[in-house]
Amino acid sequence: MAYLQLHQIKKSFEDAHIIKGVDLEIQKGEFIVFVGPSGCGKSTLLRLIAGLEQISSGNLLLDGRDITYAPSGKRDLAMVFQSYALYPHMSVFDNMSFALKLANVPKDEIKTKVDRAAAQLNLTKYLDHTPKQLSGGQRQRVAIGRAIVRAPKVFLFDEPLSNLDAALRGNTRVEIHKLHVALGATTIYVTHDQVEAMTLADRVVVLKDGLIEQVGTPLELYDRPVNQFVAQFIGMPSMNMMPAKAIPSFSAATGGRLPADGFLGVRPEGLRVHAGNGKGVDGKVELVEALGSDTLIHVDVGGLQLIARQNERTSLQSGDDVAVELDPSVLHLFNREGRSLAAA
Repeated sequence: MAYLQLHQIKKSFEDAHIIKGVDLEIQKGEFIVFVGPSGCGKSTLLRLIAGLEQISSGNLLLDGRDITYAPSGKRDLAMVFQSYALYPHMSVFDNMSFALKLANVPKDEIKTKVDRAAAQLNLTKYLDHTPKQLSGGQRQRVAIGRAIVRAPKVFLFDEPLSNLDAALRGNTRVEIHKLHVALGATTIYVTHDQVEAMTLADRVVVLKDGLIEQVGTPLELYDRPVNQFVAQFIGMPSMNMMPAKAIPSFSAATGGRLPADGFLGVRPEGLRVHAGNGKGVDGKVELVEALGSDTLIHVDVGGLQLIARQNERTSLQSGDDVAVELDPSVLHLFNREGRSLAAA
Protein backbone atom coordinates (compact mmCIF):
# COMPACT_ATOMS: atom_id res chain seq x y z
CA MET A 1 0.00 0.00 0.00
CA ALA A 2 1.30 3.45 -0.94
CA TYR A 3 2.40 5.76 1.88
CA LEU A 4 0.79 8.87 0.35
CA GLN A 5 -2.15 8.42 -2.02
CA LEU A 6 -3.77 11.07 -4.21
CA HIS A 7 -7.03 9.90 -5.77
CA GLN A 8 -8.76 12.11 -8.34
CA ILE A 9 -7.61 15.30 -6.63
CA LYS A 10 -9.26 18.38 -8.15
CA LYS A 11 -9.03 22.07 -7.36
CA SER A 12 -11.08 24.91 -8.82
CA PHE A 13 -11.18 28.60 -8.07
CA GLU A 14 -14.73 29.51 -9.12
CA ASP A 15 -14.76 28.73 -12.88
CA ALA A 16 -11.01 28.21 -13.14
CA HIS A 17 -10.12 24.50 -13.00
CA ILE A 18 -6.48 24.33 -11.85
CA ILE A 19 -6.04 20.67 -10.86
CA LYS A 20 -8.22 18.48 -13.04
CA GLY A 21 -8.00 15.01 -11.53
CA VAL A 22 -4.63 13.80 -10.26
CA ASP A 23 -3.99 10.18 -9.28
CA LEU A 24 -0.59 9.45 -7.71
CA GLU A 25 0.89 6.94 -5.28
CA ILE A 26 4.06 7.79 -3.36
CA GLN A 27 6.01 5.19 -1.42
CA LYS A 28 7.58 5.73 1.98
CA GLY A 29 11.07 7.23 1.68
CA GLU A 30 10.66 8.29 -1.96
CA PHE A 31 11.96 11.59 -3.29
CA ILE A 32 9.30 12.82 -5.73
CA VAL A 33 9.76 15.93 -7.87
CA PHE A 34 6.91 17.85 -9.51
CA VAL A 35 7.97 19.67 -12.69
CA GLY A 36 6.15 21.49 -15.42
CA PRO A 37 5.82 24.91 -17.06
CA SER A 38 4.57 27.96 -15.18
CA GLY A 39 0.85 27.67 -14.50
CA CYS A 40 0.74 23.87 -14.78
CA GLY A 41 -0.49 23.48 -11.17
CA LYS A 42 2.58 21.99 -9.49
CA SER A 43 2.71 24.47 -6.59
CA THR A 44 -1.08 24.35 -6.20
CA LEU A 45 -0.93 20.55 -5.96
CA LEU A 46 1.76 20.82 -3.28
CA ARG A 47 -0.35 23.32 -1.33
CA LEU A 48 -3.33 20.95 -1.54
CA ILE A 49 -1.20 18.18 -0.03
CA ALA A 50 0.02 20.59 2.67
CA GLY A 51 -3.51 21.72 3.52
CA LEU A 52 -2.82 25.34 2.60
CA GLU A 53 -5.55 25.14 -0.04
CA GLN A 54 -8.77 23.16 0.30
CA ILE A 55 -9.28 20.24 -2.07
CA SER A 56 -12.39 20.68 -4.25
CA SER A 57 -12.90 16.94 -4.69
CA GLY A 58 -10.96 13.71 -4.39
CA ASN A 59 -9.19 11.91 -1.55
CA LEU A 60 -5.79 12.30 0.09
CA LEU A 61 -4.49 9.52 2.33
CA LEU A 62 -1.29 9.52 4.39
CA ASP A 63 -0.13 6.24 5.92
CA GLY A 64 -3.70 4.91 5.67
CA ARG A 65 -5.30 7.99 7.27
CA ASP A 66 -7.68 10.20 5.30
CA ILE A 67 -6.33 13.76 5.57
CA THR A 68 -8.36 15.24 2.70
CA TYR A 69 -9.94 17.90 4.89
CA ALA A 70 -7.63 17.79 7.92
CA PRO A 71 -6.17 21.16 9.00
CA SER A 72 -2.60 21.73 7.83
CA GLY A 73 -1.28 21.56 11.39
CA LYS A 74 -2.80 18.09 11.87
CA ARG A 75 -1.38 16.45 8.74
CA ASP A 76 2.10 15.64 10.08
CA LEU A 77 3.74 17.39 7.12
CA ALA A 78 6.39 20.12 7.03
CA MET A 79 6.81 22.63 4.22
CA VAL A 80 9.85 24.61 3.13
CA PHE A 81 8.95 27.73 1.17
CA GLN A 82 10.72 29.60 -1.60
CA SER A 83 10.74 32.78 0.51
CA TYR A 84 12.32 31.11 3.63
CA ALA A 85 9.50 32.60 5.83
CA LEU A 86 11.81 33.15 8.82
CA TYR A 87 11.01 35.44 11.73
CA PRO A 88 13.51 38.31 11.30
CA HIS A 89 13.65 39.24 15.00
CA MET A 90 14.31 35.69 16.19
CA SER A 91 17.62 33.86 16.37
CA VAL A 92 18.31 30.79 14.27
CA PHE A 93 17.68 28.63 17.35
CA ASP A 94 14.35 30.29 18.03
CA ASN A 95 13.27 30.05 14.39
CA MET A 96 14.06 26.35 14.30
CA SER A 97 12.42 25.62 17.65
CA PHE A 98 9.31 27.80 17.32
CA ALA A 99 6.89 25.04 16.24
CA LEU A 100 8.18 22.77 19.01
CA LYS A 101 7.60 25.47 21.62
CA LEU A 102 4.05 25.95 20.38
CA ALA A 103 3.54 22.20 20.78
CA ASN A 104 4.80 22.44 24.42
CA VAL A 105 7.73 20.10 23.78
CA PRO A 106 10.04 20.02 26.85
CA LYS A 107 12.97 22.44 26.69
CA ASP A 108 15.68 19.78 26.92
CA GLU A 109 14.07 17.83 24.06
CA ILE A 110 13.83 21.00 21.96
CA LYS A 111 17.52 21.71 22.48
CA THR A 112 18.48 18.15 21.56
CA LYS A 113 16.43 18.26 18.34
CA VAL A 114 17.63 21.71 17.28
CA ASP A 115 21.28 20.89 18.03
CA ARG A 116 21.04 17.68 16.01
CA ALA A 117 19.44 19.42 13.03
CA ALA A 118 21.91 22.31 13.20
CA ALA A 119 24.81 19.86 13.11
CA GLN A 120 23.34 18.12 10.05
CA LEU A 121 23.00 21.48 8.27
CA ASN A 122 26.30 23.05 9.39
CA LEU A 123 24.43 25.73 11.33
CA THR A 124 25.73 25.08 14.85
CA LYS A 125 27.88 28.22 15.04
CA TYR A 126 25.03 30.37 13.74
CA LEU A 127 22.36 29.41 16.29
CA ASP A 128 22.53 32.80 18.03
CA HIS A 129 22.46 34.77 14.75
CA THR A 130 19.39 36.45 13.28
CA PRO A 131 18.38 35.86 9.64
CA LYS A 132 19.78 39.21 8.48
CA GLN A 133 23.25 38.02 9.53
CA LEU A 134 23.04 34.97 7.25
CA SER A 135 23.54 34.38 3.54
CA GLY A 136 20.67 33.23 1.33
CA GLY A 137 21.90 29.65 1.44
CA GLN A 138 22.19 29.69 5.22
CA ARG A 139 18.67 31.10 5.56
CA GLN A 140 17.35 28.31 3.39
CA ARG A 141 19.12 25.76 5.57
CA VAL A 142 17.46 27.30 8.63
CA ALA A 143 14.08 26.88 6.92
CA ILE A 144 14.96 23.25 6.20
CA GLY A 145 16.12 22.78 9.80
CA ARG A 146 12.82 24.14 11.09
CA ALA A 147 11.11 21.35 9.13
CA ILE A 148 13.56 18.65 10.25
CA VAL A 149 13.08 19.22 14.00
CA ARG A 150 9.38 18.45 13.64
CA ALA A 151 10.22 14.96 12.29
CA PRO A 152 7.22 15.01 9.90
CA LYS A 153 6.04 12.07 7.85
CA VAL A 154 6.50 14.02 4.62
CA PHE A 155 8.71 16.98 3.68
CA LEU A 156 7.30 19.43 1.12
CA PHE A 157 9.63 21.79 -0.78
CA ASP A 158 8.21 24.60 -2.93
CA GLU A 159 11.01 25.79 -5.27
CA PRO A 160 13.39 26.24 -2.31
CA LEU A 161 16.47 27.14 -4.37
CA SER A 162 15.03 29.62 -6.86
CA ASN A 163 16.24 32.65 -4.86
CA LEU A 164 19.86 31.45 -4.84
CA ASP A 165 22.59 32.06 -7.40
CA ALA A 166 23.71 29.24 -9.67
CA ALA A 167 26.73 28.12 -7.61
CA LEU A 168 24.80 28.18 -4.34
CA ARG A 169 21.90 26.30 -5.93
CA GLY A 170 24.30 23.53 -6.91
CA ASN A 171 25.80 23.30 -3.42
CA THR A 172 22.44 23.39 -1.65
CA ARG A 173 21.03 20.80 -4.04
CA VAL A 174 23.80 18.41 -3.01
CA GLU A 175 23.09 19.15 0.66
CA ILE A 176 19.37 18.40 0.20
CA HIS A 177 20.22 15.09 -1.48
CA LYS A 178 22.59 14.10 1.36
CA LEU A 179 19.99 15.11 3.91
CA HIS A 180 17.33 12.98 2.23
CA VAL A 181 19.64 9.97 2.22
CA ALA A 182 20.51 10.51 5.90
CA LEU A 183 16.91 11.00 7.07
CA GLY A 184 15.23 8.57 4.66
CA ALA A 185 12.21 10.88 4.73
CA THR A 186 9.43 10.93 2.16
CA THR A 187 9.92 14.14 0.17
CA ILE A 188 7.90 16.02 -2.44
CA TYR A 189 9.81 18.76 -4.20
CA VAL A 190 8.48 21.35 -6.67
CA THR A 191 10.84 22.95 -9.17
CA HIS A 192 10.99 24.36 -12.68
CA ASP A 193 14.70 23.48 -12.85
CA GLN A 194 15.29 20.28 -14.83
CA VAL A 195 18.74 19.77 -13.33
CA GLU A 196 17.23 19.67 -9.85
CA ALA A 197 14.57 17.24 -11.03
CA MET A 198 16.99 14.93 -12.82
CA THR A 199 19.57 14.84 -10.02
CA LEU A 200 17.35 14.71 -6.93
CA ALA A 201 14.34 12.61 -7.86
CA ASP A 202 13.65 8.94 -7.42
CA ARG A 203 10.67 9.65 -9.66
CA VAL A 204 9.61 12.75 -11.57
CA VAL A 205 6.00 13.82 -12.04
CA VAL A 206 5.54 15.94 -15.18
CA LEU A 207 2.47 18.17 -15.05
CA LYS A 208 0.71 20.16 -17.74
CA ASP A 209 -2.54 22.12 -17.46
CA GLY A 210 -3.46 20.53 -14.14
CA LEU A 211 -2.94 16.93 -15.25
CA ILE A 212 -0.10 14.42 -14.99
CA GLU A 213 1.53 13.73 -18.35
CA GLN A 214 4.01 11.08 -17.15
CA VAL A 215 5.54 9.66 -13.98
CA GLY A 216 8.86 7.84 -14.00
CA THR A 217 12.51 7.86 -13.06
CA PRO A 218 14.52 10.70 -14.57
CA LEU A 219 16.10 8.43 -17.17
CA GLU A 220 12.77 6.78 -18.04
CA LEU A 221 11.39 10.19 -18.89
CA TYR A 222 14.49 11.12 -20.84
CA ASP A 223 14.76 7.86 -22.78
CA ARG A 224 11.08 6.92 -23.12
CA PRO A 225 8.84 10.01 -23.09
CA VAL A 226 5.20 9.16 -23.71
CA ASN A 227 4.49 12.26 -25.79
CA GLN A 228 6.02 15.30 -27.46
CA PHE A 229 5.42 17.52 -24.47
CA VAL A 230 7.44 15.34 -22.08
CA ALA A 231 10.08 14.72 -24.76
CA GLN A 232 10.69 18.43 -25.24
CA PHE A 233 10.24 19.47 -21.62
CA ILE A 234 12.73 16.97 -20.18
CA GLY A 235 16.28 17.56 -21.34
CA MET A 236 18.32 20.68 -21.96
CA PRO A 237 18.64 21.65 -24.75
CA SER A 238 15.21 20.42 -25.75
CA MET A 239 14.73 17.45 -28.05
CA ASN A 240 14.84 18.37 -31.74
CA MET A 241 11.38 17.83 -33.20
CA MET A 242 10.63 17.79 -36.94
CA PRO A 243 7.58 16.94 -39.07
CA ALA A 244 7.95 13.62 -40.91
CA LYS A 245 8.10 15.34 -44.30
CA ALA A 246 10.61 18.03 -43.29
CA ILE A 247 13.81 16.03 -43.89
CA PRO A 248 13.00 12.92 -45.99
CA SER A 249 16.39 11.26 -45.48
CA PHE A 250 16.03 11.51 -41.69
CA SER A 251 12.50 10.07 -41.78
CA ALA A 252 13.76 7.24 -44.02
CA ALA A 253 16.11 6.21 -41.19
CA THR A 254 13.06 5.01 -39.25
CA GLY A 255 12.55 2.17 -41.73
CA GLY A 256 8.99 3.16 -42.59
CA ARG A 257 7.81 3.20 -38.97
CA LEU A 258 7.12 6.96 -38.98
CA PRO A 259 3.64 7.99 -40.22
CA ALA A 260 3.60 10.60 -42.98
CA ASP A 261 1.75 12.98 -40.68
CA GLY A 262 3.88 12.16 -37.62
CA PHE A 263 6.89 13.74 -36.01
CA LEU A 264 10.52 12.66 -35.64
CA GLY A 265 12.40 13.51 -32.46
CA VAL A 266 16.12 13.29 -31.78
CA ARG A 267 18.11 14.48 -28.78
CA PRO A 268 20.94 16.95 -29.48
CA GLU A 269 23.51 14.24 -28.73
CA GLY A 270 21.92 12.11 -31.48
CA LEU A 271 23.02 14.57 -34.18
CA ARG A 272 26.50 14.91 -35.64
CA VAL A 273 27.73 17.95 -37.54
CA HIS A 274 30.63 17.79 -40.02
CA ALA A 275 32.41 20.61 -41.79
CA GLY A 276 31.66 21.06 -45.49
CA ASN A 277 29.42 18.93 -47.67
CA GLY A 278 29.45 15.19 -47.13
CA LYS A 279 27.43 12.38 -45.62
CA GLY A 280 24.15 13.65 -44.18
CA VAL A 281 21.93 16.60 -45.07
CA ASP A 282 23.23 20.05 -45.89
CA GLY A 283 22.95 22.78 -43.29
CA LYS A 284 24.43 26.06 -42.17
CA VAL A 285 25.81 26.88 -38.72
CA GLU A 286 23.89 29.68 -36.99
CA LEU A 287 25.54 29.66 -33.57
CA VAL A 288 28.23 27.74 -31.67
CA GLU A 289 27.95 27.63 -27.88
CA ALA A 290 31.31 26.56 -26.44
CA LEU A 291 30.50 25.44 -22.90
CA GLY A 292 33.83 23.84 -22.08
CA SER A 293 32.85 20.23 -21.46
CA ASP A 294 30.14 20.40 -24.16
CA THR A 295 29.68 22.21 -27.44
CA LEU A 296 26.22 23.09 -28.75
CA ILE A 297 25.96 23.72 -32.49
CA HIS A 298 22.82 25.44 -33.79
CA VAL A 299 22.20 24.51 -37.42
CA ASP A 300 19.68 25.61 -40.03
CA VAL A 301 18.61 22.68 -42.20
CA GLY A 302 16.20 23.83 -44.91
CA GLY A 303 14.62 26.38 -42.57
CA LEU A 304 14.43 23.92 -39.68
CA GLN A 305 16.37 24.90 -36.55
CA LEU A 306 18.29 21.97 -35.01
CA ILE A 307 20.74 21.73 -32.11
CA ALA A 308 23.59 19.20 -31.94
CA ARG A 309 25.60 18.46 -28.81
CA GLN A 310 29.10 17.04 -28.89
CA ASN A 311 31.72 16.45 -26.20
CA GLU A 312 34.67 17.62 -28.27
CA ARG A 313 35.38 21.22 -29.20
CA THR A 314 34.95 22.49 -32.74
CA SER A 315 36.47 24.98 -35.15
CA LEU A 316 33.09 25.59 -36.81
CA GLN A 317 31.79 29.15 -36.86
CA SER A 318 28.54 30.90 -37.69
CA GLY A 319 27.86 30.79 -41.44
CA ASP A 320 29.86 27.61 -42.12
CA ASP A 321 28.32 25.05 -44.46
CA VAL A 322 28.01 21.67 -42.77
CA ALA A 323 26.59 18.18 -43.18
CA VAL A 324 24.25 16.89 -40.48
CA GLU A 325 23.63 13.22 -39.80
CA LEU A 326 21.71 11.44 -37.09
CA ASP A 327 22.11 8.29 -35.04
CA PRO A 328 19.20 6.02 -36.09
CA SER A 329 19.40 4.09 -32.80
CA VAL A 330 18.18 7.00 -30.67
CA LEU A 331 15.19 8.26 -32.63
CA HIS A 332 11.79 9.02 -31.11
CA LEU A 333 8.65 8.61 -33.22
CA PHE A 334 5.38 10.42 -32.54
CA ASN A 335 1.99 10.27 -34.22
CA ARG A 336 -0.08 13.21 -35.44
CA GLU A 337 -1.46 13.82 -31.92
CA GLY A 338 2.03 13.88 -30.45
CA ARG A 339 1.85 10.48 -28.71
CA SER A 340 4.94 8.33 -28.74
CA LEU A 341 4.61 5.33 -31.04
CA ALA A 342 6.70 3.34 -28.57
CA ALA A 343 4.11 4.02 -25.85
CA ALA A 344 1.09 3.38 -28.10
